[in-house]
Amino acid sequence: MTLQEAQKIIRTVQDFPKKGIGFIDLVQPLQNVEFVDCVRNELKSLYQDKGITKIVAVESRGYFFSSILAADIKAGMAPIRKKGKLPPETIQETYQKEYGEDTIEMLKDSVTEDDVVLLHDDILATGGTIQAACNMLRKIGVKKIYINFIGEIDFLEGRKCIDPEIETTALFHF
Repeated sequence: MTLQEAQKIIRTVQDFPKKGIGFIDLVQPLQNVEFVDCVRNELKSLYQDKGITKIVAVESRGYFFSSILAADIKAGMAPIRKKGKLPPETIQETYQKEYGEDTIEMLKDSVTEDDVVLLHDDILATGGTIQAACNMLRKIGVKKIYINFIGEIDFLEGRKCIDPEIETTALFHF
């Protein structure tokens, strides 16, 4: 399966989670082994030679491919979760998203300033979540960050929230 073929099986659910939102559904395509293999192989080819030591995955749909990729490229995996889901000690960041405010956190010791980090999430929409995640990594002192999304909703211009110095990729564009 090519990336173009894989994108055709991703659906948009209108008015979810609330009226006016078009939700990009990556859960349904996970049932298709060819889709999973296509995405896995593409991610591995993009990141296997970057020296990545940790994949930092954003809850919860960022977890879908992060563990697979971490195993493929021999990197560790660290989750970013919503506030209150991780034991102390955490680092937190509050941000605005397309339909409200949220706080995310990660364990303070899950990455170090010496790690080369791939920050991974499912969809780039308005960019608030990924900007907050980058802020946390910068507070820890991480010097080298890559960012990847499975998909990007281009018209929302979420890339404007990302430091242009950070290499950022998305496999699919909507």
